Amino acid sequence: MSKLTDSLNVQLSNWSVLYIKLHHYHWYVKGPHFPVLHAKFEELYELAALKLDELAERILAIEGNPVSTMKEFLAHATIKEADKAKSENDMLSATIADLRELIEGLQAASEAAEDGKDTATADILTGQIEELQKQVWMLKSTLS
Repeated sequence: MSKLTDSLNVQLSNWSVLYIKLHHYHWYVKGPHFPVLHAKFEELYELAALKLDELAERILAIEGNPVSTMKEFLAHATIKEADKAKSENDMLSATIADLRELIEGLQAASEAAEDGKDTATADILTGQIEELQKQVWMLKSTLS
């Protein structure tokens, strides 16, 4: 389970960094689409909170140890912290890129779960991938 747990901890870290990044965007978004984007970033950080908790609990259920500090999240995540002073389009583009990064990582973790014959974990990850693909589509449509 070590390979799977390691992979899940990377995704837990990505969700955690994204959770903070989306708060940053929610607080600092400015521009003509402020009301819509302010609400969307809140929706997305609430989604991130649910998904990171889901992964941490799954890691515990398979007798792993979820990372749980900002230092650990930043060390394990492939998603980077937010930069200051971004335009609303920059925030949208960065969010789309981050969600795509998460999708790729979740797909790799799902493959590790399937290799380990852990279909329950693979199912959780597949559900997260499906939800993120929908969010990417919606954000791309907003950006267009």
